[in-house]
Amino acid sequence: MAEPGCLQRNDWVCGEYLTSRSELIVDATVQHVVLTVVSVGIGLLLALPLGVLAFRYRRARSWVLGTSTALYTIPSLAMFSLLLPVTGLTATTVVVGLVLYSLTILVRNVLAGLQAVPAEVVESATGTGYGRRSLLLRVQLPLALPALFAGVRIATVSTVALTTVGAILGNGGLGNLIYSGLRTQFQAEVLTATVLVVALAVLADLALLGVQRVVTPWQRSAR
Repeated sequence: MAEPGCLQRNDWVCGEYLTSRSELIVDATVQHVVLTVVSVGIGLLLALPLGVLAFRYRRARSWVLGTSTALYTIPSLAMFSLLLPVTGLTATTVVVGLVLYSLTILVRNVLAGLQAVPAEVVESATGTGYGRRSLLLRVQLPLALPALFAGVRIATVSTVALTTVGAILGNGGLGNLIYSGLRTQFQAEVLTATVLVVALAVLADLALLGVQRVVTPWQRSAR
């Protein structure tokens, strides 16, 4: 009588699971990456003008920071439930929720980066003829890149983790496998998906760190 395989024994570590469910794992990983990239990308597009608005107008600052912080305090399950009547049981619900969560981190880092630009640099650029728009685009935002990238890295790692919660709507990427494995007590599925989520977070952070080093060469020179 043949000895039962790791799937039959329900082992935590099982190579047979990887080979027999490879297509399912790849699809879940791709969905996880797409949800993360789209959410952080949209969040960054929204955070840039909001951060600039908060930087230029003190009255708007408290409103922008207060609203984004309030959104971050809403539990993820409650957030998705509030969005359901509008966006339904779709990936859009997950993306909107993740975008709103990323705004707290991204807006604050955009603001911090702009505030960290030395006043003498701004005065010098203004004295050489830079207008308000060119000053922002050619001086302040480039010098704010280190803080901005720090925010993007934190937001990305956070979004990789939060995406798993989307499994309650059937759009959680690797979270779908974790949720399914927990319901059926399928140990190999739970462990594999969890390890992949951690790996995605680490790889995303390292990739963004590499991009940051390329686009901020003056930081390497300073070191």
